[in-house]
Amino acid sequence: MAQFGGGPPRARGPAKTAAPFDITGYWVSLITEDWRFRMFTAPKGDFQGVPLNQAGTKEGNTWDLAKDSNNNCKAYGAAGLMRMVSRFHITWQDDNTLKVESDAGMQTRLLHFDGTVPANTPPSLQGYSVATWERQLGRSRGGQGQPGAGDSRGGDLKIVTTNLLAGYLRTNGAPYSDKTSVTEYWDLLKDDDGSQYLLVKTLVNDPVYLTQDMITSTHMRKQADAKGWDPTPCVAK
Repeated sequence: MAQFGGGPPRARGPAKTAAPFDITGYWVSLITEDWRFRMFTAPKGDFQGVPLNQAGTKEGNTWDLAKDSNNNCKAYGAAGLMRMVSRFHITWQDDNTLKVESDAGMQTRLLHFDGTVPANTPPSLQGYSVATWERQLGRSRGGQGQPGAGDSRGGDLKIVTTNLLAGYLRTNGAPYSDKTSVTEYWDLLKDDDGSQYLLVKTLVNDPVYLTQDMITSTHMRKQADAKGWDPTPCVAK
């Protein structure tokens, strides 16, 4: 694609009508990666799989479960929320804003398709997320990205989140700083039996505590209804 002028074309028009696929509804986490870190709070200092630098390791080792309040939401920020064992309810707040609610921690993310972060936006747990529909190029005889290939109905949702407060990448205090940015790519997958899955690829960039981007792939299955939806406040455990 770089040979012919940049990345995938972006969808035009209101985000709701330009969407290449529908991700609204209820979704439930599938624990296909990092089971022992997501289902349980890892022991203090167990940061396997997190590319912490020396400063990050030092900061993580200050974590003390006994001192974390029962309403500690630092592990539920945008850099870690989608990895939580949770259900998610996705709806359109308006034609250009997707709302993502989690029952774990009772968090709400807003994905803005306006393309800019408003001036003087204060930092927050979920930060400010700028979303873009990216359409895949259709396949021609020469292959994807070759001249003559047109738009297809496929694509992904790209999300870039900044303006974050510091938080945890895992519930055992693996830290990320307020300089962190999070880039996500959401893809809809469909099985032959009609089941739908959401694949969330996440790249966490933190120049303060990480030696390189932390990259994860998170899977969810779409539910037919709100069965099991049980909003629960943040808790350190």
